[in-house]
Parts: sequence; C-alpha cells; structure tokens
Amino acid sequence: MNILVLDDEKEIADLVELYLQNENYQIYKFYTSEEAINCIDTKKIDVAILDVMIEGKDGFEICRYIREKGLKFPVIMLTAKIEDNDKIKGLTLGADDYITKPFNPLELVARVKSALRRYTLYNGENISNNIIEINGLVIDKDKHKCSLYEKEIDFTPMEFEILLYLAENRGKVIPSEELFEKVWKEKYLDSNNTVMVHIRRIREKLNEDTKHPKFIKTVWGVGYKIENE
Repeated sequence: MNILVLDDEKEIADLVELYLQNENYQIYKFYTSEEAINCIDTKKIDVAILDVMIEGKDGFEICRYIREKGLKFPVIMLTAKIEDNDKIKGLTLGADDYITKPFNPLELVARVKSALRRYTLYNGENISNNIIEINGLVIDKDKHKCSLYEKEIDFTPMEFEILLYLAENRGKVIPSEELFEKVWKEKYLDSNNTVMVHIRRIREKLNEDTKHPKFIKTVWGVGYKIENE
C-alpha cells in the first residue's frame, strides 16, 4: 500500500513515516504541497495524510484537487486545532477522517488501517460485515474479539457484549435498564451498580481517561453512549 504524507513540520512527517514503515507501507513523504501534488499526479496512492495548515495549497485545497481528479482513496487531515466549521469544510470536500495534533502515533496507524478497510469494503474487496471500527477500536463480532491500536483486549464475555451493544447503537444514549436487559437477559430491577461496575472495568481495559473518556461517554441521569466516528 502506498501512503502519501504531507506535513511541513519535519519532525511530525518523519514520525508518521517511521510508524507507517513499521507496518510495511510504502511512504511518499513531502514537506511542500507542490511535491505532494506532483506525487498525486504520477503515483498510485492508497491513502493521503494531509496537513491542513501548510504553505502554498493547503490541505483543504489538495483534498479538493484529489476529489476533482476523480480519485477515491481515503484522505486523512492532520490539524493542530479542530473547529466544527473546519471539519465540516473538510468533510464536504471529501476528507474521510481528522486527527488532531498532538496525536498518538499508534492511533494514527489504526486510523489508516481503518480507512483502508472501509475503502476496500466499499470496493468489494472485503465481505465481512461483522467488524466494527471506532477510532482504533476494532470489535470482531464473529470471533468475539476486541483490539485497541492492534493490541487485543481481554474482555469477559459480559464486558464484550456491553461494548458491542453500545458500539452497534453508537450515537444513541442507551439507558442502564436497556443495557442490563439486553446483555443479562433478565428483568431490570435495581441493577444500575452492576452496569456501572462493568462500564468502569471496560474503561480501565481501554485505558480511558475517567474525566474525558474517548469511547464510552456517560450521559448523567440517562445512560451511556459511544459517539459516531
């Protein structure tokens, strides 16, 4: 797989290159937009990682250029600060994902792999519909396995079912009562503590920041939810 990396911060571009090369990807790394555009015109690219704020044509303009050429490969935007308007603009132009600096290189690798999997699924190269991917978290329904940034997480069957149910209903707030009855298959009585304890264990295994969890959010007085990507 050929990955284009564009960032005028040499340290970041070199770091991205290093981590992606460790995954055996072919990397085309550039510090200027002119070089990146020339590569897009002359090479087969499978994923583009573009810095938003770069001199010359910025990341948005290059993303527009890619889509206007009719190229369908995933585009991931790198940005120091993400504003809703910028995100909407990028997605409107055809960007597939955003990563905010500073970022965990392992998360970047996971996002690249996720984008490639979605792309190959769209192109009919992957027939599995039972894999859920959320920002580096991969849940395999068939194998009852879960991994975060390529590292398998050892969940109990109950923990796995809770996470799976929330993931399958991402974007929706799931009350504790519903979670309990769907997972335990029993009538909900006063088992909120049971659900709460399991959620806490899942978060611990995902190395979640309890004050700012990335995956499972608490909606106080209502329940829990996993945001859409």
